[in-house]
Amino acid sequence: MSKNAIDVCTQEADYEYQMKYPIASFWDNRQQGYTEGKNNKKLYWISLTSPLHSKAILMVNGRTESVCRYQELFYDLFKQGFDIYSYDHRGQGMSERLLDDPQMGHVDNFQDYVEDLETVVQQFNFNRYSRRFILGHSMGGAISTRYIQTQHSHPFHAIALSAPMFGIKMPSPLKAVVKPLCKTFIRWSKQPHYALGQTAYQKKPFKDNNLSTCKLRYEWSTNLFEQTEQIQMGGPTSHWVWQGVIGSEKCVKEAQQINVPLLLIQPSLDTVVDNNAQNQFIAQLSKVRQDAVLVPIADAKHEVLVEQDHARNQALDAVLGFFEQ
Repeated sequence: MSKNAIDVCTQEADYEYQMKYPIASFWDNRQQGYTEGKNNKKLYWISLTSPLHSKAILMVNGRTESVCRYQELFYDLFKQGFDIYSYDHRGQGMSERLLDDPQMGHVDNFQDYVEDLETVVQQFNFNRYSRRFILGHSMGGAISTRYIQTQHSHPFHAIALSAPMFGIKMPSPLKAVVKPLCKTFIRWSKQPHYALGQTAYQKKPFKDNNLSTCKLRYEWSTNLFEQTEQIQMGGPTSHWVWQGVIGSEKCVKEAQQINVPLLLIQPSLDTVVDNNAQNQFIAQLSKVRQDAVLVPIADAKHEVLVEQDHARNQALDAVLGFFEQ
């Protein structure tokens, strides 16, 4: 890529104007709809396309998220000549919720997410593009990884992961007992319930947040969730934690099943997912592939794609440069 992200991507100095005018109008032109995931659950999807584009990115977002919060990212990638496809996972965003309490983050089986991703890929004919990529963030990074590991005839040429959930950040003593503990809680309670210390949706002030050091982007995102009740999400259920840990562990255990070039963006200040698990994953994958790349981003929290310019530009430069190769 000849230009740096600073030359081609939205910057904080111009952020409010860009979000209000060009990006809002770009977002209004999206195509959208629902497709049926596993067990007929409705999955909300969007696409942003141009007849002039010959390459595509499928963005797979994280837990609690919705496609709506990535308008800036989609705009920046679209301007680089990519058609954009994305969707909301079952049980969150604009997709069908799974429990009577719509705020609970839940999934019956982590594999359900992977099968939903396969459904979305089938729906969009990616083979008509000359270059096809996946960009997965956090939980979406783990889902995308499991998809590539298990669907060897997938249509993608490379995958980029931003802070992938290859392990959930928790104290070591808890890590050792988290699976049996969750299973015990699940057995005690017949109904799904919030995991220990988790609650329904609450607005988190910028001051105490563990996602981003960028006040502008963080507050835009927070306001979006405040104003759009339909996409609000609370904490995960014990069942989700149990399944999340199983899914994450499989990513690392089967690292060598990846059959395309892989880029892993690792924010150094991440307190949501476990960077050590990412390092293990890359170490395993590097034994069989020389095109497994880890790019650490200093002074960045978990949401590196909605971080301050210095970190976000670095992450986007890495992703665009990687896809260019």
